[in-house]
Amino acid sequence: MTIRLTVAQALVRFLAAQYTERDGVRQRLISATWGIFGHGNVAGLGQALVEYADDMPYHQGRNEQSMVHAAVGYARQSNRLSTHAVTTSIGPGATNLVTGAALATINHLPVLLLPGDTFATRVADPVLQQLEVPYAGDLSVNDCLRPVSKYFDRVTRPEALIPAALQAMRVLTDPVETGAVTLALPQDVQAEAHDWPDEFFAERTWTVRRPGADPAELAEAVRAIRSAHRPLLVAGGGVHHSRAEEALAEFANATGIPVASTQAGKGSLRHDHPQDVGGVGHTGTATANELARQADLVIGVGTRYTDFTTASGTLFAADGVRFLNLNIKSYDGHKLAGAPLVADARSALTELTEALQLHAHRVTGTYIDEYTLDKERWEQRVDACYEAEEPDIRPTQPQVLGALDALVDESDVIVNAAGSLPGDLHKLWRARSRDQYHLEYGYSCMGYEIPAAIGVKMAAPDRNVWALVGDGTYLMMPTEIVTAVQEGIAIKLLLIQNHGYASIGGLSETVGGERFGTAYRYQSEDGTYTGAPLPVDLAANAASLGMRVLRAKTVRDLRAALAEARDADIPTCVYVETETADTVSGPPPAQAWWDVPVAETATRPSAVKARELYERHVSTRRRHL
Repeated sequence: MTIRLTVAQALVRFLAAQYTERDGVRQRLISATWGIFGHGNVAGLGQALVEYADDMPYHQGRNEQSMVHAAVGYARQSNRLSTHAVTTSIGPGATNLVTGAALATINHLPVLLLPGDTFATRVADPVLQQLEVPYAGDLSVNDCLRPVSKYFDRVTRPEALIPAALQAMRVLTDPVETGAVTLALPQDVQAEAHDWPDEFFAERTWTVRRPGADPAELAEAVRAIRSAHRPLLVAGGGVHHSRAEEALAEFANATGIPVASTQAGKGSLRHDHPQDVGGVGHTGTATANELARQADLVIGVGTRYTDFTTASGTLFAADGVRFLNLNIKSYDGHKLAGAPLVADARSALTELTEALQLHAHRVTGTYIDEYTLDKERWEQRVDACYEAEEPDIRPTQPQVLGALDALVDESDVIVNAAGSLPGDLHKLWRARSRDQYHLEYGYSCMGYEIPAAIGVKMAAPDRNVWALVGDGTYLMMPTEIVTAVQEGIAIKLLLIQNHGYASIGGLSETVGGERFGTAYRYQSEDGTYTGAPLPVDLAANAASLGMRVLRAKTVRDLRAALAEARDADIPTCVYVETETADTVSGPPPAQAWWDVPVAETATRPSAVKARELYERHVSTRRRHL
């Protein structure tokens, strides 16, 4: 039996019938579609979404990039088992997807992109917004999405949709390959009718597998752990993707091995778990980084070992240090010349714990006492950063975090991605639950926070979801505030005004850039932006987009505003201007280096001095072979 539908109608019906299953739990794979319509998709997917509105919920976005961010936030909160589709017109609508696609793929988070494309038949050529490529007639701007997609196909014939759609679902549900998946849809093909087999629309369940460890690799991993004197486990985002938090806690309890976390892995253990030693790397804690410097075995679980984690190759400094890499992806399992343990994180951690318990293996009490005492010292530093002895003065950024820390419980989720906040949060935030800490640091994309918070709230409607945003990030992409207001999605926006790119300003100063071009100020006669602060009122801007805004001038005001926002059932913004680190004590400085190359030749003293320091750090870098 067949049914005659357009390509767009068939795709929407197909997507509505796709499910995932893991650990006996079944759910929709594509639970909704975001869209902004133009001539490239309005008569195709736009019409199909109207036709099948009961089967496929639709959400209206304001910016194509931010729609992807919302879908990614939803997917992460849904443990990668459910996501959204995003449809755009051709031209700028399609190219606006590229940044969001790169973010999704780098972070291994599934999202389905459905950009419109030029005419497959080329009867209207060139069409509005078409890029003409003289040397290749089959290219369009959508090909920009190829390098940032885990799967890309252009559906130039109706019958080609069937294999393309099935391959797209396979990649979206593959824990190794998942990321952005793009099906480019020529606008004439979208509206073309075809006789489709009924089987194409039958419910289909994609099992998300949990591969166990190879016995030989498992045996080698057990030998490595048993022979180590100062092991350190580095928990990455793969712990969360696998829902391996309980298995990790059991491993840590049984072995006493301390657990540090990357930005993506923070919250793998609760902050008050005895083996949790906080963030590791350039933005990590002194406790975790000192353990990393002296570790003779580093057990990476679900981590990609980015430069922030390894301190650009300078952190893991002990003679003879070796790596054991538990990762579902072989590519990451072999990094740093480590012994690979290629498996699902939860499965392999359970197997490791059982094998080590047979030998009653546990690190020494002296080692446990050492990192326990160091952790207590670090917590005292956190308390000092959070404390505000004068409640009627303007808060510092750490004091803003301290006020929020004192208010939330394990049900709250905080979302952040870029600026100075990731460093402060990684060092200072006390994660109370496995998914409270939602930090996108694979791409560190300014503008992610607000739309991602919307996606998280859609996936977890009963949770309080906070988007923590600096002024630089806010100005990148505030538009989805309108979406939150329109759909009644009660996110909480904590908007921090610090008059510019604070994070890059600090970095610029350390590398000899003298904070050039990083402050939001009027331009001076010498061409630098060192004049008076701009008369920008971001709180008024948020209010103009329909959000309720609470202004806080002091620590006391902030505490009251945060409490009021947390109880609100409408989208609410807390706006606060912070004191700068130039005038008050800021967060603890970086506890490990990060390689940002400094000018090799310069005449300005700041750059010359920065180069001297840079060369000293570079001399400590090592390759692990």
